[in-house]
Amino acid sequence: MAKGKGDKQGATLLERSPSHLLHRVLQLALDIYAEECGDAGVTQRQFAVLAAVAENEGVTQTALVRATGIDRSTLADMVARMITKGHLERQRSSEDARANSVRLTEAGREALETIRPMVAMADARILALLKPSKRDGFLDLLSDMAGAELHPAEGEPKAKKVKAPKAEKPKKEKKPKKDKAAKKAA
Repeated sequence: MAKGKGDKQGATLLERSPSHLLHRVLQLALDIYAEECGDAGVTQRQFAVLAAVAENEGVTQTALVRATGIDRSTLADMVARMITKGHLERQRSSEDARANSVRLTEAGREALETIRPMVAMADARILALLKPSKRDGFLDLLSDMAGAELHPAEGEPKAKKVKAPKAEKPKKEKKPKKDKAAKKAA
């Protein structure tokens, strides 16, 4: 019998693995982004940085790490490359002399405005893979998952560690007990 979409019992390990499925969806999303936005010369992560800076001019690189989810060293390299490209400018933060604040240049603002409709098209294509009734729920779930990592509830860890279910061990066969007379004879 063919396995239907709703048949979870016959699903393979990969078909029920959130990490695997999220990875596959990410690959698909990045492929769609590349198709829609590739000509603009702005990667998906560069777009995230440009958009985050536009929403909060003068943001520190530390705050950009939190806003984008890009790790600190990768973000520092990206910002340096985007400064070289002319999209960003960096200066010491007026609030913390140890921190750098980042602003969009005019070229960065133009790049962001050029790519926004392309990103909107990529996002629309991704959401079109779902039934209209599931789109808002999907975005809410993604937001919850990303938000749990970015903004854990007070006193809660970023992601709770959960013990993997133990595989059932085959039960050992019990050896028949020898009677005492047989033991003494041996």
